[in-house]
Amino acid sequence: MLTPRSLFQEIVDHDESFRLFCSIAAGGEAQGGWENGRIAALVPPGERGLAPKIARHGADEDKHGRIFRALLRKRGLEPVPVPPETDYTMLLERRGIGLPHERLRTDEPLTVEDVVVYLAHSRVTEQRACEQMRLLCRHFGDHPGIGRAVRMIADDEDNHLAYCHEELLRLAVAGYDRTIQRTLHACALAEIRVHRDVSLAVMSRMGRILGWSAARSALLAAGIRSVYAYELLVGRRRMVTLRMPERRDALGGPAAPAPGFA
Repeated sequence: MLTPRSLFQEIVDHDESFRLFCSIAAGGEAQGGWENGRIAALVPPGERGLAPKIARHGADEDKHGRIFRALLRKRGLEPVPVPPETDYTMLLERRGIGLPHERLRTDEPLTVEDVVVYLAHSRVTEQRACEQMRLLCRHFGDHPGIGRAVRMIADDEDNHLAYCHEELLRLAVAGYDRTIQRTLHACALAEIRVHRDVSLAVMSRMGRILGWSAARSALLAAGIRSVYAYELLVGRRRMVTLRMPERRDALGGPAAPAPGFA
């Protein structure tokens, strides 16, 4: 039976598919670390209290990249270049979602509106990250090879999502509610399309590595497109709503270390 657990188990058990999976994940996390680091350095004067939290977010992302690379080293594997069609963060940027990298490479301070764009983009993408890590935790939280890493990253992603909710709600009260909602909806629409495209690209490559039949590949592709249709019509609502999180000030301290990984 084709289930999320059986599918991911197959990927984990094969060196080349595991190598691709960890390389894609490490690349995305490293990119997120750089973006957050630059945003923390450019936060406008009126929002300087956010800078340590954004820096903590970036430190967490850097840590996750090191964890994925450590998982590869543990198997005696080297990272591979990330195929462009699987580069989630860069594909989002090309769709105009988030702050452009050209902007982040300058020394010009951001505006509060830029901070809203950053937080809205993060709220949407962290929703996806949380859901994916919770799924992995449910099926592989006790796995002897990757379980500890999965649990550690999942906890960090929950913190990131909580932080985005809390800060966006604060800015909504400060008068940015319409801007926040407009940006959240634009980000969500773009993200679910990019997620569909990246998922199809990743599964296509995994299929070639693992020798999947045409029927199996077609079934997986149909499933990905069905999820996309559901999210386009109904599911994206979960990405644009805001609620005060149970975890308050989730990024108020230093990044938790990852002993044994990085």
